[in-house]
Amino acid sequence: MASVIGKRIGSRTYYYLAESARVDGKPRVVGQRYLGTAEDIAAAVAGGATEAAGAWHRSFGDVAAVWGTLQRLDLVRRVDAVAGPQRARPTLGLHVALAVLHRATAPETDFEEWWTGCLAQDLVRPRPPKGSITTAGHWRALQRLSAERIGGVETALAEAVLDLLGDDGTEALAVDVTQFAAYCSLPSACEDVLAGLGLVVTRDGAIPLASRVYRRENAPTFAALAAELGERYPATDVTLVFHAGQAAQLDLGARSGFVGSLPLGDHPELLARPASARRRVDPERFAGLTALDTRATVDGVRRRVLLTHSETLHAAQYRAFTSDLSTTVRELDALAAALAAGTHRGDRTQVHAEISRIIRGRRVERVLSTTLTGTRAGELRLERRIDDTAVARLVDEFFGKQILVTDRDWPVAEVVTAYRARTYLESTFRSLTGPTTAGPTPRWDWTSHRIAVHTLVSVLAATVTHLMRREADRAGMNLSVAELLDQLRGIGETVLRQRPTGGRPRTRRILTDRTPQQQALFELFGLDRFSPA
Repeated sequence: MASVIGKRIGSRTYYYLAESARVDGKPRVVGQRYLGTAEDIAAAVAGGATEAAGAWHRSFGDVAAVWGTLQRLDLVRRVDAVAGPQRARPTLGLHVALAVLHRATAPETDFEEWWTGCLAQDLVRPRPPKGSITTAGHWRALQRLSAERIGGVETALAEAVLDLLGDDGTEALAVDVTQFAAYCSLPSACEDVLAGLGLVVTRDGAIPLASRVYRRENAPTFAALAAELGERYPATDVTLVFHAGQAAQLDLGARSGFVGSLPLGDHPELLARPASARRRVDPERFAGLTALDTRATVDGVRRRVLLTHSETLHAAQYRAFTSDLSTTVRELDALAAALAAGTHRGDRTQVHAEISRIIRGRRVERVLSTTLTGTRAGELRLERRIDDTAVARLVDEFFGKQILVTDRDWPVAEVVTAYRARTYLESTFRSLTGPTTAGPTPRWDWTSHRIAVHTLVSVLAATVTHLMRREADRAGMNLSVAELLDQLRGIGETVLRQRPTGGRPRTRRILTDRTPQQQALFELFGLDRFSPA
């Protein structure tokens, strides 16, 4: 039964719609809804509404989806279990969860500024005490992450991920993100402290499970790094993923379980194979990618190799080559003009050195030839020629191609996916830890421990977002982490603050319209449980 009741507060009366029912045979109010003052009710009856006193817009989709994923992983409880008994509030578990949420959704914004206007304030329950979330306090709390706790937190989250994945998490990849230091906003003085990051990630989704940051000085070989990480991972099957620059460090003849790339120049017989020998890999996942699945001798052993060709990579390399060729020609022509005008008075040896400097280390040396005539300074003349046949051969044989080697019998698409795991991770870390990443102000001294904390937050953020990316991929949305978060960020929320009529100010939350893809993500991550009623 519904009825309207009034409550006198001060000099004004506020009305509520009360729902009554019999409980144990006695009438009881079982629910009530605030209606407002008599003026509010009159305006509503007349078709009016309380005038808005202000409004602001904030991101909804990315914050809600990441927070929902953290809840599914039970991160707060797991971190607090690692930390042990605590008197501080908020707990270390909540601070770590907020650090991951902040890093994944707004790494360029100061932590306290982000928290002040963020949807997270409405999601975190119980709500932290007022004034307890500050940038300085947050970073102080994270300093409680000792080396032992950092390892425990990483292990705890890995267990949570594996629980969600089930059998899909029994196979893993060992990957070396050699450019990790370059993606972090650390002073140049820290380059000797931090160089790269070794990771064990799930084969399905490249979700980080274990990490090991290493120094530039005395950096371990990739084989040693992979062995160390493999011992920390509970899976029975870890595949080593390496790039062409690391191939020389590995004895593939004595190794099992690997996917890597080889220098193109080592196998000219494969590069010469016609395009008709290649087959499309997976048009939906890898548009424009073709591959030849064959065998070749690698380190004295006949191995399975894939010659892949990407139209996207081909176009990018061709643009870079033509730009490089144009720059080289321009510099050579300027040198030739200076020689002809007599303004360059170097001798023949000096001019040869200048030509070598202009051309050295570029692919243009394959297609461009120079002729230097004359013997004495002032008489030297330079001519250059581009071999169009050599250009066509270079473009046809090298551009867009990679040679992958593996001892796995996986489908071609799965081999390519495993090899690209490092590229996916590099892209993610670039966006999560780039030069715009905000830290405490004034900037702290980046000690080894603080770098370890920074790395942990980065790895956990990558773990959460790659798990989300995998789920989106399973739902038919092939998106990078950056693309996924951009789509979710496009689901915004407008908060209307209604003009008070004597009581406590009220707000109304309204979500923005969604595209079909945003709606699919909204449903995939169950964002309705966080949306306004």
